[in-house]
Amino acid sequence: MLIPKKNRVAIYEHLFREGVMVAHKDFNAPKHPELEAIPNLQVIKSMQSLKSRGFVEETYNWRHYYWYLNNEGINYLRDFLHLPVEIVPTTLRRAARSEGQRPRPKGFGGAPSGRDEADRSTYRRADGFGGAEGKPVGAGSDFKPDFRGGFGRGAPRGGGRGGFGGAQ
Repeated sequence: MLIPKKNRVAIYEHLFREGVMVAHKDFNAPKHPELEAIPNLQVIKSMQSLKSRGFVEETYNWRHYYWYLNNEGINYLRDFLHLPVEIVPTTLRRAARSEGQRPRPKGFGGAPSGRDEADRSTYRRADGFGGAEGKPVGAGSDFKPDFRGGFGRGAPRGGGRGGFGGAQ
């Protein structure tokens, strides 16, 4: 398909900036939701071209195409768009975190969490009794389950010769 160069460059710039591209499988859509000036068909076909050359990975789910840029695709788009090595897609950037934003979880290292062993022993009941009054919990020693055939899917069906219905 012939795609104008300005549209192809806009598609590739968006792909390189974000690292991913999403398109609804609607070949007759007048415009792509993220790239308003470009028809959806041109986005899908240019991404199929990159996929056939091995520059993106494609996933299709619920009438949506998802394309992920791989390392070869990053190098190709960097050459095509004449970008320096320092510019990378958003998916490869590390999020800048400050230590004050989110508290660190406590419990696996460092200071104890403040719980004592008495709480655990009352919860677990090492003597085997778990009821509130000290009575045993669960099935008693006289419980003997009996599994008999003849119900559900294991029920015998006629004379064992196959077929439908009763004996033959």
